[in-house]
Amino acid sequence: MRILFDQGTPVPISGFLTGHVISISADLGWDQLRNGELLAVAERSGFELLLTTDKNLRYHQDLAERSIAIVVIGHAQWPSLKPHVHRVVEAINQAAPGSYAEVEIPLPPKKPFLRS
Repeated sequence: MRILFDQGTPVPISGFLTGHVISISADLGWDQLRNGELLAVAERSGFELLLTTDKNLRYHQDLAERSIAIVVIGHAQWPSLKPHVHRVVEAINQAAPGSYAEVEIPLPPKKPFLRS
């Protein structure tokens, strides 16, 4: 599957996506495109899935007519995401054309504040 990483998507995820072809929007010069433009350009360029951290995408874009699948990562900080990367991989592998999925990543527990 041809996957496009949107700006902000942790690049280390690519190491877990065996059998897929990964491109990064900034590497293609698409980092200045707005979401609607990015989706249209990605579809015209043959990408099958957009991996993004933009949780508002579905509220700002009409996704009903899109052929590209979209997977949204709920938390993009790699140290917190890494133990749960299998959830992202699973969502990508299950994606169908035009589908939309959000992958929630649990936040790490907050460390207690200790006064000295």
